[in-house]
Amino acid sequence: MGENCNGKKETEDHTICFQNVTFGYGKDAVLKNISLTFPEKKITALVGPSGSGKSTENLISKIAMVFQDVYLFHDTIMNNIRMGNENATTEEVMEAAQKASCHNFIMSLPDGYDTMVGEGGSTLSGGEKQRIFIARALLKDAPIVLLDEATASLDPENEVLIQSAINSLVQEKTVIIVAIACSRLPMQIRLSCFEMDVSKRAVHTKNF
Repeated sequence: MGENCNGKKETEDHTICFQNVTFGYGKDAVLKNISLTFPEKKITALVGPSGSGKSTENLISKIAMVFQDVYLFHDTIMNNIRMGNENATTEEVMEAAQKASCHNFIMSLPDGYDTMVGEGGSTLSGGEKQRIFIARALLKDAPIVLLDEATASLDPENEVLIQSAINSLVQEKTVIIVAIACSRLPMQIRLSCFEMDVSKRAVHTKNF
């Protein structure tokens, strides 16, 4: 078994390291020779304008991702949540929904967890879709959580519920938060912030 950037065996640590990474769209480099470390079980924020390369990562099997615009399939709420873990029991799905602050509204629906949602989740509000998606991420129980503008377009009431759900999701996880500006980050999770400077293809670190 190989070692990671902290010298630990890969199975023991979920620290994420980028070493001299260059990324671009076509021939245009957005990031050039970037080196970053995202410590295990810590919260790190990537901040920058759209197109600056903030979301350039793909470790799907070990990452649970929550985006600003989430997509639900034309299926029951139960099956949409269970996509996080196809082997999950009904009780485990409901537990994830409770942690994601969506169990109560699901139970208020005529068919509860058997309620069909429209393609893309068209029959639900944005906040309801977001919480169901977070329940799916909770069920996946991945060691790394990527939050990409997850609360950017929510009204204040839904933002409180989503933040509560996110707080459950990120417990004991390696967390990367993508945001447009450091000011958009919740105060309780402002630990360190990497600002992406597109004009200089650089990354600046801010600690809070």
